[in-house]
Parts: sequence; structure tokens; C-alpha cells
Amino acid sequence: MIVGLLLAAGGARRFGSQKLVATLSDAPLVRHAATMLAGVTDELIVVVGSDAEAVTHALDGVDARIVKNTQWERGLSGSIHCGVAAIPTAASAMLIALGDEPGVSADVSRSVITAWRSTDRPIVVPRYAGVAGHPVLFAASIFAELAALDGDVGAKRVINRSAERVAYVDVNEAPPLDVDEPADLQRIERKNDDATKRPASGG
Repeated sequence: MIVGLLLAAGGARRFGSQKLVATLSDAPLVRHAATMLAGVTDELIVVVGSDAEAVTHALDGVDARIVKNTQWERGLSGSIHCGVAAIPTAASAMLIALGDEPGVSADVSRSVITAWRSTDRPIVVPRYAGVAGHPVLFAASIFAELAALDGDVGAKRVINRSAERVAYVDVNEAPPLDVDEPADLQRIERKNDDATKRPASGG
């Protein structure tokens, strides 16, 4: 069983309001990542915190279990703790993604899962044109380390502990854009429009 863990608890201070409920391509921002992750995993857990009610409402209809991080202001590690604590004991791995990265593709996510199944590495990271990104897969043997994280740090600290434990999936494209400011939404919209208008290559 592979569980998807979507981190969606942040306060979005730079955005000026809760960015996760802002509209992107006619849907709330957080819904894009949630829908993708739900489609490639056996169960989806979404950790909410700031503006929890609004973010939860934005996920109406998505097959997800909502977990509330009441101490979201204390840092990213708290959301990881909440997610790990909610994972079913039957889970053999979890795939972590971020609610403000709507462009992570299902194809990349499936490639990460495939790499985990075909290697003996407990951590699998996609690498976009040489830059590590999301979603990141952690086998169950790593869950305790994630639960022990402290402060405003993400899983990178666990990833960097031992290179021998990490497998990489190389993706020949730029990393997906994350949303920090309103202008980032416009940038992603333009990118999506350009991709839609681009003619398909013919033979």
C-alpha cells in the first residue's frame, strides 16, 4: 500500500492570503496536486493547518483523508509528523507532495514509484534537469526518521543523511513551479496556455 501525503498547512504569508484556495485553471490551487496524488496512490492524506476550513472545502469531492495540524506555525516538520502519525500500519511507502506545486505530473509520480519497486533504495527523489524536486517517496523503514524531525525543516534533512539510501529519477525538464506570490499563478497560467497552443509534432 502506497499512501500519498500532501502538505497543505502553510500560512502563505508572501501571497497575502491563503494561496491554496486561489483559483488556477478554474480550480483551487491545492486541488491540482491533491487530484494528481490521489490518482497515483492507494490512499491520500492531506495535512491542513492555516485556514483549515477553507482549504478542506477546496478539496470537496477529492478522495482524501484530512488531518489537521493545529501547530502549523511551528514549522514544516509538524505537518510531516501529523502525516506520518495518520498513515495506516499497512503502508509500505508514502509519496510526499506539496499543495502549492500544481505542476507535478502523474507520469513523474508513477516513475518515482516504479523506481522504488525496482531498486532496494528506501528513498526515491525526482531530479528535474539536475535539480531535486517532488514528489519524494519514502519507504516505511524511514517513517520514524521523518517523525523525529524538528523545527521548520522538511524531509531534505532525512534525504541528505546517506546518499546510499537514495535513488534518483531523472526528468528532462525544468522543476515544476511553486506558488509563493500572485504573479506565480499568472506565470503558471501562461505556461499552461503555451503548452496547450503548442502544435503536436508530426511524423
